[in-house]
Amino acid sequence: MGFWDLIYYGGFILSIIMMVVSLIISANCKHTFKKYSKTMSSRGVTGAEVARRILDTYGVGDSVQINHISGNLTDNFNPKDHTLNLSDSVYGSCSIAAIGVAAHECGHAIQHHVGFTPNKIRSALVPAANIGSRFGVYVAMIGLIMMGYLDYAGTEGGMGQTIFYVGIAMFAFAVLFYLITLPVEFDASRRALKILKQDQILVGEEMTGARKVLGAAAMTYVAAAASAILTLLRLISYGKRRR
Repeated sequence: MGFWDLIYYGGFILSIIMMVVSLIISANCKHTFKKYSKTMSSRGVTGAEVARRILDTYGVGDSVQINHISGNLTDNFNPKDHTLNLSDSVYGSCSIAAIGVAAHECGHAIQHHVGFTPNKIRSALVPAANIGSRFGVYVAMIGLIMMGYLDYAGTEGGMGQTIFYVGIAMFAFAVLFYLITLPVEFDASRRALKILKQDQILVGEEMTGARKVLGAAAMTYVAAAASAILTLLRLISYGKRRR
């Protein structure tokens, strides 16, 4: 059995396995964050205070505004309006988890400030990736249906193939976005941990906790990328079988 046959016949099982793995990774991320949200840092500084200190120290403070937003784990850096948005569980908390997440988002702000290449590529991909993630699979499936209908009618399925490949190309941009997100997220965490250690914002075992929090969060991006790749491979395998 060839590779594409394996994907075609085993794709459903692989998708179920991937879904279970993703759920486990997501649950671990929430559990790890919750665990270290209960452990306060010895410095007694909040996520917002750490973010302001890092941004000011590394030359980004004048251009980035720190906002308090609602929700849990909704933290983000918005390069469009230069805002660092910290959630309820991070903004005013002195926990190791909050400080780790705040520093991670500062890592993204620093990436934007220094022109980190993968981050620039990801930003450029956003419009195409949004369209591809929303509509790519559906367009490809419509193409497959048309190919099957035209074959059944005894006519050439060229139009269906064209639509199918358009859908594949659209979704491929979403997959590329997921892939380029990985080095961006890992680099932001690397920057965060380095800053927390060298500036002694966290010390000793506190660094271990922050590393676990950011590592668990990073794995959610790995799972998302793997799921997207599997979906793309399954679509391609359907097209090959149809042809």
